[in-house]
Amino acid sequence: MAEPRKSPLPAGAPSGAPTGAVQPLVGDNDIGLPYSGEIGTQLREFVVLSRAFERQVGQALAVNPTDLSAMEHLITAGSLTPSELSRRLDISTAATTLVVDRLVALGHARREAHTSDRRKVVVLPAAKSVEKAVGALMPVIGGVATVTRDLPAEEREVIAAFLSRVLDVYRGALAGGADGDGDTAPRS
Repeated sequence: MAEPRKSPLPAGAPSGAPTGAVQPLVGDNDIGLPYSGEIGTQLREFVVLSRAFERQVGQALAVNPTDLSAMEHLITAGSLTPSELSRRLDISTAATTLVVDRLVALGHARREAHTSDRRKVVVLPAAKSVEKAVGALMPVIGGVATVTRDLPAEEREVIAAFLSRVLDVYRGALAGGADGDGDTAPRS
């Protein structure tokens, strides 16, 4: 197991953390953040590493973050109308048109007539791009699958319940908007 991250704060500095516990990162205590221990530290690191990994995948595919997100939706759905893609990306239809134009120009997607409504257009991911994206994602997908598979069933249940509660916190914060008025208290 990894060695817990040590705080660069001086030994006697107040932190709000229990005595002997892993200290929060510099700045946490300064702005009054509640202490969540090593788990909170690891969750923050997970978020940072996830963003870095997404940037790496985006660079491998030569796309920006919005275009990568569009590709993820297309790969998952198989095909989407531009308006469906716009809703999923939470951007305007005009901005979605630019995203699709870039993906088509790079060979990552193509437009086709809708199978049942010829007035509509659908956007489909290019097979080679799907293969390249999945190849770039496999180290993490496969690694997480292996780690998960190797856990005893009881541990998987505890971790799944914990992650579900963390997701509820995020959903609550998102529902509250940018001002953070959402109910983010953990549920029991």
